[in-house]
Amino acid sequence: MTLDQAAYFSLATFRKTGVSVETPVWFAGDKTAYYVFSAGQAGKVKRLRNSPKSRIAPCNVIGKVLGDWQQSQAFILTTNEDIQQAHTALIEKYGWQMRLTDLGSWLTRKKSKRAYIKVVLVD
Repeated sequence: MTLDQAAYFSLATFRKTGVSVETPVWFAGDKTAYYVFSAGQAGKVKRLRNSPKSRIAPCNVIGKVLGDWQQSQAFILTTNEDIQQAHTALIEKYGWQMRLTDLGSWLTRKKSKRAYIKVVLVD
């Protein structure tokens, strides 16, 4: 399976010890950049603050990898323009599911604490 066919990808981020931690996430974008969102205090966000090193592979909802790993770098978005671009891409891909997720996050007051991440493939 390729990333274009997948609803999820496994985002592997790296601890300071070099050990990878893989997490299945929703993503949207194209072959040049993918966007992901997460709780702002999630482990993957903390690890990305230390290093942008990452890798991605298509997976299912529980994280079973269904394709090849690709090396990447992931960056936490900081500008409102970049965050809006990422959010729009996720709504375009996931539609009502993303809107329902947004509603739940808004009701629990967690939406403003989200982190948006840009993932770029590297050769």
